[in-house]
Amino acid sequence: MLSVVIPSYNEEDNIGHTSEVIGEILSDNKIDYELIFVDDGSKDKTWEKIKALNSADSRVRGVSFSRNFGKEGAILAGLEACRGDAAVVIDCDLQHPPQVIPKMYELWRNGAMVVEGKKSSRGKESKTYGALSGLFYRLIESSSHIDMKNSSDFKLLDRTAIDALLSLPERGTFFRALSGWVGFETAEVYYDVAQRFSGKRKWTTGMLFNYAIKNLAAFTSAPLYICGVIGLIIAVAAFVLIVLNAVGVNTGSFDAAASVLMLIGGGILCCMAIAGYYISRIYDEVKRRPRYIVARTTEGKLADKGGNSVGGN
Repeated sequence: MLSVVIPSYNEEDNIGHTSEVIGEILSDNKIDYELIFVDDGSKDKTWEKIKALNSADSRVRGVSFSRNFGKEGAILAGLEACRGDAAVVIDCDLQHPPQVIPKMYELWRNGAMVVEGKKSSRGKESKTYGALSGLFYRLIESSSHIDMKNSSDFKLLDRTAIDALLSLPERGTFFRALSGWVGFETAEVYYDVAQRFSGKRKWTTGMLFNYAIKNLAAFTSAPLYICGVIGLIIAVAAFVLIVLNAVGVNTGSFDAAASVLMLIGGGILCCMAIAGYYISRIYDEVKRRPRYIVARTTEGKLADKGGNSVGGN
């Protein structure tokens, strides 16, 4: 059986259409399936829509969080709850085209343990967003050696890969990178980002910035190495100015000294902020709070994983 995990936040206008479209595609391709909608603390009637679908079709299942925990938690909760031999993660607004799922399924049947959905086009994303996104993924790639080019959360994972992913102990997870980090035989499928069926983009600039910073800290130590390089450059610059002053070269006296002090001070503050952020991430990890808290499910419990109402390991 194929499980389809669908993180959902304020998607009351998309739930019914998404369920219908995915169900028709999988049925037409004779794929046994279940749909798992994960309500990430929605403020609208998303959960009521999920319950109604479950009442009409037991293949549609639902998990609802006690509050908004974010897409990463929703993906993990769906993977925890799924019963299939493999699972696909797809966006509820259908920007990930479900017509690609049968191709993913075929590649899995032919031996692939992970099938990556790669963006061949980025839809209506701005050039600035695309450039910043590319920089972010290059930083991840440079330290992890995982191919993140045109990466997305649209993936199929075999049960073995799912179990390996769920066994990872960290609180701060980055699904699209960790699914590559666990390894296994991987295949790729390219797709064009589609327009949303309904609703507006829910990610603000601030949310995207926080997402990038959090996942950089979770997956790479590159910023700390950059701090070391900045410190070395400042030290060399200060040493050169000292030598120039010692041999009688006019460097502007007070102005030069003040500029160096400001440069050193700024560099120190910047490096302290980055180091402090990493320390805060360590603090979050050692507290070992759950990645998410499940308030309710369509079954009344997470039957597959011991019936815990509190998610995570």
